Amino acid sequence: MSEENQQPVFQIQRVYLKDMSLEQPNSPSIFLEQDVPQIEVSLDVGAETIADSIYEASVTITITAKVKDKVAFLVEGKQAGIFEVRHVPADQMEPLLGIGCPNIIYPYLRANIADVITRAGFPPVHLAEINFEAFYQQRQQALAQAAAGTPAASTEQH
Repeated sequence: MSEENQQPVFQIQRVYLKDMSLEQPNSPSIFLEQDVPQIEVSLDVGAETIADSIYEASVTITITAKVKDKVAFLVEGKQAGIFEVRHVPADQMEPLLGIGCPNIIYPYLRANIADVITRAGFPPVHLAEINFEAFYQQRQQALAQAAAGTPAASTEQH
């Protein structure tokens, strides 16, 4: 059977928490602060080939919460998934790994981050939905600008 006649395959093999870190450099005194923390969120996605037709995609989020100039907490989480992808046209692979896979992984990461922040003694941070298609397009545009020698816009989400 020729490659063109075979049906595309996209299967989740596993979704897992790859890395989670929590820092509370100013505890316990930070718990006495009355001000609402300012929250900064940064996002990154990645993908790599593990074996023939097997890929790992990941989403990394870093949250920094500050009260005045003191860090209340810093959480970084990386959720990943292993995906089997076969017979998908080459021009669709990058968007699949950069948009489709992060859409599957992100809800798990969001729940894990809210849980670790709550367990640290802080109110949970409920991360907003992320439009990974827009994030992917921004990243492609930044890469194109970098290749052209133009300063790229930041891909951080706030």
